[in-house]
Amino acid sequence: MRVMIDLSVVPLGVGVSLSEYVAACERVLREAGLSCTLHAFGTNVEGEWDEVMAAVKECHEVVHSMGAPRVHSSLRIGTRTDKAQTLEDKVKSVEQKRM
Repeated sequence: MRVMIDLSVVPLGVGVSLSEYVAACERVLREAGLSCTLHAFGTNVEGEWDEVMAAVKECHEVVHSMGAPRVHSSLRIGTRTDKAQTLEDKVKSVEQKRM
């Protein structure tokens, strides 16, 4: 099943600058072959359910391996079965309607 997620991974106990950890997670997602788009408060990811969830798990593992004793993630998940749709399709649909 195809899935679209909005993922925010927050390492705890590592100070206030988190960009190094975000970059590591983005590498995990890209190396998994997933389509992802970084935004100011997280990352949009799309792909097959099992591949996406495995990459989320790997993000946690990588951030822990970088020294974070705790990792908190927020995850919003969307699926649909009535038609194929990408994150880009969703944005274009809204943009067309606001003109």
